[in-house]
Amino acid sequence: MLYPNAAPGGGRPPARLPRRTRWPTLATGLALLLAALLSLDMPRAYGASYVKISGTGSSWSANAIQEWISNVRQYGMSVNYDDSGSSQGRKEFRHGTVDFGVSEIPYGLKDSATGQTEAPPKRKYAYMPIVAGGTAFMYNLEIGGRKVTNLRLSGSTVAGIFTGRIKYWNDKAVRADNPGLNLPRVKVVPVVRSDGSGTSAQFTEWMSQMHGGQWNDYCRKAGRATPCGMTSNYPTMPGSGFISQSGSQGVSSYVRQDHGIGAITYVEYSYARNARFPVAKVLNKSGYYVEPTASSVAVALTEADINDNENSVMYLTQILDKVYRDRDKRTYPLSSYSYIILPTKLEEGLTRAKGKAIGAFGHYFLCQGQQNADDLGYSPLPKNLVEAGYEQVNKVPGAQKKDPGNLRDCENPTIGPDGTNTLLKNAPYPPECDRKGGPRQCATGTGGAKESTPVKNGGGGAGPDGGSGGPGAGGPAADDTGDGGGRVADGDGSGDGAGSDGGAGADGGAGDGAVIDPETGEVLDSGTGGAGSEVLGTNVGIGAEPTWGLRTALMLLSAAMLLGVVVTPPVISRYLDNRRRRRGRAA
Repeated sequence: MLYPNAAPGGGRPPARLPRRTRWPTLATGLALLLAALLSLDMPRAYGASYVKISGTGSSWSANAIQEWISNVRQYGMSVNYDDSGSSQGRKEFRHGTVDFGVSEIPYGLKDSATGQTEAPPKRKYAYMPIVAGGTAFMYNLEIGGRKVTNLRLSGSTVAGIFTGRIKYWNDKAVRADNPGLNLPRVKVVPVVRSDGSGTSAQFTEWMSQMHGGQWNDYCRKAGRATPCGMTSNYPTMPGSGFISQSGSQGVSSYVRQDHGIGAITYVEYSYARNARFPVAKVLNKSGYYVEPTASSVAVALTEADINDNENSVMYLTQILDKVYRDRDKRTYPLSSYSYIILPTKLEEGLTRAKGKAIGAFGHYFLCQGQQNADDLGYSPLPKNLVEAGYEQVNKVPGAQKKDPGNLRDCENPTIGPDGTNTLLKNAPYPPECDRKGGPRQCATGTGGAKESTPVKNGGGGAGPDGGSGGPGAGGPAADDTGDGGGRVADGDGSGDGAGSDGGAGADGGAGDGAVIDPETGEVLDSGTGGAGSEVLGTNVGIGAEPTWGLRTALMLLSAAMLLGVVVTPPVISRYLDNRRRRRGRAA
């Protein structure tokens, strides 16, 4: 038998799908195709693929690094990071078990805990600043059942707290810094790092330089050799009342708990922001109490000395002596950088493919990644360090080389059209209520706790030359450290010494007026200051992909197609049956 549509040579033509099933079959095929696309690693569609890289180190800068890792997935990058501390990061990089390390302090510095100088790795490496920030003092304190959010501390008071000399929050030194608060007799609970930490190293370096008498005395009691300088391992002793916790997350989590009333810790500002907890404003050399915001850190770090010898193994490392003593009203004294330790030779498992990934990651956080620095609680890198950072990334084998003199495509928010640091240029000056001896203590909240704290009417604070009270450790009252260090003869009234100008100044004192809210002028109950209702927060992460990205669009389209496969065939079948019946009746 011959068929009308027979193939050459005769025979039955290829079977054809019934017309009523073609559309559902096509829809099914399209849906399956879209599902297959969704099963692929879609971020690779955005750019080149990269091999996976890993790093270990600083918890101080971990919030920024984890955010960057999330964001670069859209470019096909896969980065693992373990924030187990700067000391661990330097150790693992030295042993070649990770591709990069992150630390607040470089190799080669002497640790007062061991008396030893840490040997640098045998592998070739380079430092590159990755983000700036302030070491903040996050605390949990209540007055009359309400959180305090506007605490102020002089440098001497900070040192007194973390050396065990100040044991209660109503100590006269704390009251001198906070004349607008009726501070309670609640025990001070210093929370320090139990692990090797760059944050501990930065903090203890500051104490050793600025309040060496207090720091040496504490170290001596803790069994450490003196003079006691910088250490990554904070000394503690039995019965001191100190609490030790591992990592920045550990210390900040302890402070924020309900049982943490009275606790205070040193941690990167970002952690307090994320936890919605306050930080103390710290007295600078100009006599203003300042919060570690992005702009106050940017101002402070203009005084950082950066090793600019490209032939030195310490190239781009920081010296912060002048930062501690900067007299700009806007500066936050405990400001610093964190470094990534980059490999610069094909050894210890480094391949060109890994170098390519490290280079791409480095270029991302030098430029685009700095856009979120302020929101995360850090300060973006200035132009000079971005340019130097390009030079360091260029040393990584396999990394794409970029011209440090051409930053037109760099989206760093500090770099203005004229090349100036816009963050520095626009940094605000502190209000007069944050001046030591000013008219009234500021009520506004700090860190992640923005609720105001009512302050006492007429509280003037310690006079501009007033110390924080308490005996010095043998030094003249004129020395700003109050401990005989003799570094700055003109002083700022923050020393330990009880010289003729010590204590509360002529316009100081706690003040006995009614408690008022300076924002509204409302008269509140006398002696019940506080900060409003308790707020507990959690760390948050920002997604790397836009809400309406390619993946989302494909998911929605696939869902629509699959819905069509389920719903449409019965509808079409019913339509065709009805049509066939109508034709039969018409015949």
